[in-house]
Amino acid sequence: SHLGPWRLGTVKDTTGTTAGTISNMGCTEVAQTTPLTFTNINSSLTGNAAVLPAGSLITGIQIYTSETFSAATTIKFTIGATDLCSAVTVTSGNVYTVTPTASAAVAALFTNVGTSDAIITYTATKGSTLTTGALTVIVSYIVLASNGTALPASA
Repeated sequence: SHLGPWRLGTVKDTTGTTAGTISNMGCTEVAQTTPLTFTNINSSLTGNAAVLPAGSLITGIQIYTSETFSAATTIKFTIGATDLCSAVTVTSGNVYTVTPTASAAVAALFTNVGTSDAIITYTATKGSTLTTGALTVIVSYIVLASNGTALPASA
């Protein structure tokens, strides 16, 4: 467990204008994974995909389908009342990269989930009762301070 952000690099503060004297600190990217099977989706079409720390910057959402679904299945992701994307259809074994909805509200959430932790929920739909299928949702993000800066509060 770590209460981010991590700052990595050899030069914390800029003291000059050449390499080795200019701050090269950055934050690491981390991810949360949530496996979903046809059994999970048959019993509930909604759930939590990830819980991100306040201030996080979302770098991507991917769906890895490891077992083909027996019927067309879609999944979309939301923070609060804001849909982060259109529903993605996951029928065959594949890697699906979620394309964020082009809107100012979604862009704002991707660059900073807010001053409190944010739950990314999923909503699935299915054509009929599923008998096969498995996927893993991967939410990648950079842990930042709760105000969205890369500087830890103690720096």
